[in-house]
Amino acid sequence: MNTKLSYALFLSLLLFSSSIQAQLKELNFKEVFVSPPKDLLNPIPVYRGWADDSHYIEYRVEGQQTKPYTVDIRSGEAVPSVPAQVNIASVFIKNKDVFYKSAAGVEKQLTKDTLLEKNPSLSPDGTQVAFTRNNDLYSIDINTNTETRYTNDGSDVIYNGWASWVYFEEILGRASRYKAFWWSPDSKKIAFMRFDDSKVPVFPIYNSKGQHGFLENTRYPKPGDKNPEVKTGIVTAGSKGIVWTDFDPKMDQYFGTPFWMADSKSLWMQWMNRNQNNLIIYSVNPQSGSKGIIYEEKQNTWVDWFENMYFFKNRQGFILKSDKSGWGHFYYYDLEGNLKKQLTSGTWRVTELLMVDERAQEIYFTARQENSTRNDLYRVGLKGTEEPQRLTFGNYDHQISLAPDGKHFITTYSNLTTPPKSALMDTKGNVIRELADAKGLAYDSFKMPKTELSYYQTRDGLELPMTVILPLNFDPAKKYPVWISIYGGPDAGRVFDKWSSPLGQTYWWAKEGVIQVAIDNRSSGHLGKTGMDFIYRKMGKYEIEDYMDAAILLKSKPYVDDSKIGITGGSFGGYMTAMALTYGADVFTHGIANYSVTDWGLYDTHYTERFMGTPQHNPEGYKITSVLTYADKLKGSLRIVHGTMDDNVHMQNSIQLIDKLQDLNKHFEFMLYPGERHGWGGSKARHSTQENVRYIYQNMLQKAVPGDFLEYWK
Repeated sequence: MNTKLSYALFLSLLLFSSSIQAQLKELNFKEVFVSPPKDLLNPIPVYRGWADDSHYIEYRVEGQQTKPYTVDIRSGEAVPSVPAQVNIASVFIKNKDVFYKSAAGVEKQLTKDTLLEKNPSLSPDGTQVAFTRNNDLYSIDINTNTETRYTNDGSDVIYNGWASWVYFEEILGRASRYKAFWWSPDSKKIAFMRFDDSKVPVFPIYNSKGQHGFLENTRYPKPGDKNPEVKTGIVTAGSKGIVWTDFDPKMDQYFGTPFWMADSKSLWMQWMNRNQNNLIIYSVNPQSGSKGIIYEEKQNTWVDWFENMYFFKNRQGFILKSDKSGWGHFYYYDLEGNLKKQLTSGTWRVTELLMVDERAQEIYFTARQENSTRNDLYRVGLKGTEEPQRLTFGNYDHQISLAPDGKHFITTYSNLTTPPKSALMDTKGNVIRELADAKGLAYDSFKMPKTELSYYQTRDGLELPMTVILPLNFDPAKKYPVWISIYGGPDAGRVFDKWSSPLGQTYWWAKEGVIQVAIDNRSSGHLGKTGMDFIYRKMGKYEIEDYMDAAILLKSKPYVDDSKIGITGGSFGGYMTAMALTYGADVFTHGIANYSVTDWGLYDTHYTERFMGTPQHNPEGYKITSVLTYADKLKGSLRIVHGTMDDNVHMQNSIQLIDKLQDLNKHFEFMLYPGERHGWGGSKARHSTQENVRYIYQNMLQKAVPGDFLEYWK
């Protein structure tokens, strides 16, 4: 196509669009931030679960409350949901002790001591509670109050059933709340991990409160350091004695979340080597601790832990999701680890297994097959050779709530330009009933920011997505600053073709004349594991070059002010921002780097070594991905922001960068938040937002902050 002709067509379309926009109303400050106009947007219900095959649960916003309703799929009749009075017994901590609350609402105190109990967990049969106290594992019988202590060596470096920091953050996950023990389905046994942190280096975090302050010491392994030694034990509820699983705790290794089999006769454990390129699933005998290999996977780069494996009720096998082909797909194995069938394949990714219909021999799942920026619902058989059948419609992203019998589902669908709608469908592809529409009657009366999904090409020929929000009263003859918000970590893409509210700061910056951009790089997931593998042993280099290529494309537009290309992010996004203003200093002009990694040698073992290996075996990789290596290139405006007690990305990262910049006599800005961790809330969040707004007004718009904003922050 003739470039001049295509650009002329683009301009004519924009001018036509602008003429229509000129006839619409703009939202004022109060309407953007405080109280939107009536009927602008409707609060759309949330569909969370099903009461049974023919009744779904709908959560409606009513005033200041959200109330659940049970809705009949045939008639649409809705009645207020009444919480079931069965299976809702619970346990909790109050005044440091464990309390039990029966289904009838009767409370009973189970422990009575001065020490703090943690992570009380009810057994599947509802008769016992397991918990940790002073890093030892206990359980207590609810009826008799008989307490059993299973371990006796808990200390400040030995943790039984309580996770070491790196396991909490990187393996078991933050949702575990440090819990590292698991009841068997028959309630007769508890598996737990024992961590020995005695050889893990201590990282001191200074708390400045009070007259003298104090140190908070954390066992935090950095790349190349000693990791915690881990053992997995199995105890019989109410009895003394531990069966240790057959692994050598002295080996340099990791253990993932274990899975009890439904019959409680075996515990499946995930093992991984320190290099994280070999994952083995072992079946462990709870009586003896002996093990046998069920599944093994090796990759040239790294292997990710398995989550939410599906086990067939008839013991016919299990389904797992693996990206060993370069793209995430489902595989069907028998219980001995023999592959029965690869259920999906192709240069696209599955996202979530929603249901296995064992009777019909089908699975229902979501995937990004049609477009990497959207999710759809699919069905495929367990035995046949047919391709997956798409059950959703249109060019939309679909969020799915599937009925228990797999015959109906609710989709909440949208794209960048279409506010969410919800519909009830059957799995034959028929829309039974439209349920809700977030677009209010007044929506089309107002000017709204125009959001576009576009693509850029990297210097080595890859095509990747980005979203661009144009100014509200866009004039292609004017020059506009660009503000880019990114994260950028592996498999953490943020560019999707789904709607997000145009209110708040999105609307305000569009009104003020800022082009707002989100960009995904090659490791973000759009290119599957194939794209992620590029970054192996040099995490950060390809990603920042991708962002540079996207920004160079933006700078080539005649309506972009190439002296104002700003970027911001937090954590990995802070690292990318700091790299943008140093490694990418010829492209990016302004940046706010929040709680940033600045050198991968300063982060933790498990996350960093997965992508980088150790500094001892990859010194060049650590050098070329360190912000400090390129600090001399800084010439734009960089603001560095960090919380003083960040126990995840230590403030040490920002301090070392600041030290380097000072030695180089470079100008920069620095804001710290005393006592704050990895991110912040409350008054500190309000202050941070205020300072970000001031920064954009001062540097990107070069004018004073409006009085409305100043009043808003009081």
